[in-house]
Amino acid sequence: MWRQQFARKAIAYGAATTVAGYAGYSYYKQQAGPYARTVYADPLETPTPPGMRPHAFWTPPKRVEMLNDLKGLERDGSAKAADEREYDLLVIGGGATGAGCTLDAATRGLKVAMVERDDFASGTSSKSTKLVHGGVRYLQKAIMGLDYEQWKMVREALHERKTFLHIAPYLSNELPILLPVYTWWQLPYFWVGCKMYDLLAGKQGITGSYALGRSKTLENFPMLRAENLVGSLVYFDGQHNDARMNAALAVTAAAHGAVVANHVEVTSLIKEKDGSGVEKVRGAMLRDNETGEEWAVRAKGVINATGPFSDAILKMDEPGMPDIVAPSSGVHLVLPSYFSPKNMGMLDPATTDGRVVFFLPWEGGVVAGTTDTMCSVEADPRPSEKEIEWILSEIRRFLSPDVKIRRGDVLSAWSGIRPLVRDPKAANTKDLVRNHMIHESEAGLITIAGGKWTTYREMSKETVDRAVESFGLKPLRECQTENVRLIGSHAWSDTMFIKLVQNFGVDLDVAKHLSHNYGDRAWAVCALADRTNGSAQHASLEQRIHPRHPFVEAEVRYAVQYEYAMSVVDVIGRRLRLAFLDAQAAREALPRVIDIMAKELKWDDARKQREGRKGLEYLTTMGLPDSILDESPAAANAREGFISMQTTRSLDFVDPASYYRRGQFSAEEIGAILAAFSEFDAHGDGHIEVRDIQPLFESIKVPVPDNGFEPFLDAAGIQHSDPGNAVEFEQVFD
Repeated sequence: MWRQQFARKAIAYGAATTVAGYAGYSYYKQQAGPYARTVYADPLETPTPPGMRPHAFWTPPKRVEMLNDLKGLERDGSAKAADEREYDLLVIGGGATGAGCTLDAATRGLKVAMVERDDFASGTSSKSTKLVHGGVRYLQKAIMGLDYEQWKMVREALHERKTFLHIAPYLSNELPILLPVYTWWQLPYFWVGCKMYDLLAGKQGITGSYALGRSKTLENFPMLRAENLVGSLVYFDGQHNDARMNAALAVTAAAHGAVVANHVEVTSLIKEKDGSGVEKVRGAMLRDNETGEEWAVRAKGVINATGPFSDAILKMDEPGMPDIVAPSSGVHLVLPSYFSPKNMGMLDPATTDGRVVFFLPWEGGVVAGTTDTMCSVEADPRPSEKEIEWILSEIRRFLSPDVKIRRGDVLSAWSGIRPLVRDPKAANTKDLVRNHMIHESEAGLITIAGGKWTTYREMSKETVDRAVESFGLKPLRECQTENVRLIGSHAWSDTMFIKLVQNFGVDLDVAKHLSHNYGDRAWAVCALADRTNGSAQHASLEQRIHPRHPFVEAEVRYAVQYEYAMSVVDVIGRRLRLAFLDAQAAREALPRVIDIMAKELKWDDARKQREGRKGLEYLTTMGLPDSILDESPAAANAREGFISMQTTRSLDFVDPASYYRRGQFSAEEIGAILAAFSEFDAHGDGHIEVRDIQPLFESIKVPVPDNGFEPFLDAAGIQHSDPGNAVEFEQVFD
């Protein structure tokens, strides 16, 4: 009997298990969809333990191979079958969103190509505040205005912040940001806001916020104004190197099979009638801006991801299409590192006009900004002196009176155009949410506009989802990008720089720079230096392109060979970031960078001259005066006391801005100015009169600026209403 009972129970349990198993499998299939059995293999994965030197490096395809693919050829230039020439998707735009869409599509198994008329991150994507954040300002607006859309945007961005830190750990990091409190009632108000910010992140949260008393606040941020200070709140957000992140996205997409080509422009869209007689976008006419060659490329669908320039592509499809982008200019400054603690930023939540100002350590400098002003769309916007002075004046309000920030302390200044989504009900751009919009035209052109750096991945996912549905594409797998690590992340560790010092003998600051800008590819940079120099081992690792910064010559070669750098601006602006950190240093480095690139790209003298001119033109958009265009980089670099700050035997400031905009001078320059000052010091007491200032500057060949001395005297705190007022040397030098 017990056997019968056992058999019946076994059958019952077996049947129940079968039913449960089938139900579970059915549920799994329903949830996983058609991609359940697809296993994704990362081509960049390596067995090398983190921090150790990989045995081999994946090498990206050459640009000529990418162009051959775009032309419908095999990558070696041979003919390709006609049915293999069409892409699933053509992405226009190589910024954060365009590169994100390309990586997303490639990792789903789609055949995708991306073209960018300038360089990866040449526009807005290289000119951000460098934060990876949900936006405490947007959370405040969401709560005060009971705005669910803003609330949802902040929550989405906080989720993406965590993903950022996971997929590119060497390019992004957590950053504590201090909120100074000067009235008691603000302390609980900010505390509640910061805690809500932490809670909204949920499981995707990073380090939690905390409060500091007055003494601890000044201990952590000694540059802060102490008068009436109550304490502070410290919350955490992410930070990254935006342009290098963008380049990593593009190169990673190439590793996953995508075709990526910078300096290739879309000149028009190709349309064909479908089975219903409706015209549909089926590709584009392209032009290689390096050679002028033009050709057609075909694709099942086209994505317009050109940021502020979205409307230009939209009008290629529908000339009468109203603008969907409301451009807004955001200006940022870079100041020397000594104005901020190395590992803590600050947020001023209450500026004189109600905006916020960030003050953040970044790549050895301090980023300050930003403004928010309606503007027109242009390729290379320039920061105005009015915007620069506004940022400086706001900074002076929250720093100690002992900390004097001069106009000459500004190492770089740039203006980026935010592609805000236009809301006709908004009174001004400050009320626009940087949320994104996906628009599909009647001809099938998909445009992704708006959004911000932090949410690029989610925006890309939604865009590719839309493309798959609209164009009937058949991906091999679902979206993978939440877990796809970017090139350089796989064998990187936070202490890898120690191995670089031990293996290559590089300076500590250079090793840290290479580790945190290239990840495990820092080994490739160093290996490239070895191969390049032969018997002079490590020479290009020891040769900095500028003595004040950790950028080395090997990086220029790596940028050309492995990161598709095609112009000197690509290198100084977006691969090495020198133009963003110190525009004057970038100017001084131009001739050497051009020489290295000329050897790599076989430039003739005429091309080198053009690159020098383009480099100077670019630097005028980074805070340097237009007058630098009157002198070639080589001549400027040879002018002692004007460009080179290493040695100075004579002063010849033919350009007023070279004095008035500079914050650093050589000992010889200071000595020459001091000697001239002593000649006007009639009483030998270390003072001259206001009336003597102009003759003093003329004696050292510093011309009077166009707008006179008054603005500079005001900035230096010199009372100049009475020509007989006494002035100290330090005031004049300020």
